[in-house]
Amino acid sequence: MTPARPADFLPLKPATFLVLVVLAAQELHGYGIKKEVGKRSAGRIDMEPGMLYRLMARLVAQGIIAEADRRQVDGEGDERRRYYRITDLGREVVEAEAARMVHLADSRDVRDLAHASRS
Repeated sequence: MTPARPADFLPLKPATFLVLVVLAAQELHGYGIKKEVGKRSAGRIDMEPGMLYRLMARLVAQGIIAEADRRQVDGEGDERRRYYRITDLGREVVEAEAARMVHLADSRDVRDLAHASRS
């Protein structure tokens, strides 16, 4: 079997993209991921627990994220929480998706549409 290439996973759904953006910045547990995705999407993406954990399981199975060794040790939160981290493949995937989106948005037509929607 040939190794997966970042392009094999594109395009990403918005929720998947934001989960990877969040994990590219730091390791987090599911609830932390949910909160950060909500913040970064200005509340437009509100991931229910079932949706979030199905997505996380799929990303783990694809090798895009992995369960981190980290556990809560500072006395805050629940030490049973699972923390997740982005893998090298996951970082390549999110970088490729970001580049794809910039390329799509980097046209005069798209800029004009975005500007018109703010008027």
